Amino acid sequence: MKHTDGFDARRLRPRGPRSWRLRIVFAVGVLLAIAGALLALFAAAALLGSPQLAELMVERDAGVALLAVGIGLLLIGLLLGRSARRRLRASGDLSMSRHLMRRR
Repeated sequence: MKHTDGFDARRLRPRGPRSWRLRIVFAVGVLLAIAGALLALFAAAALLGSPQLAELMVERDAGVALLAVGIGLLLIGLLLGRSARRRLRASGDLSMSRHLMRRR
């Protein structure tokens, strides 16, 4: 026999305050990824011989270093953003499979 008197589903999953720290980390990760992508594209264009961008590069080694830094920033930004997004979505409460939470 079911007792539904006084049942409150909100007691099962108390919602805590959202973490602004994770949102800020996610935003910083996205900004790092964008900056890294732009830097890598700039360095690749300069290395491939774009005449306008080749003037800005002093040496070929500087272009390779900028390309490596840009790819590194891109990867760090992606990792930060993905980990922060994963922590934002994981509430730490009862876990359900992702396909069960989708609306059809």
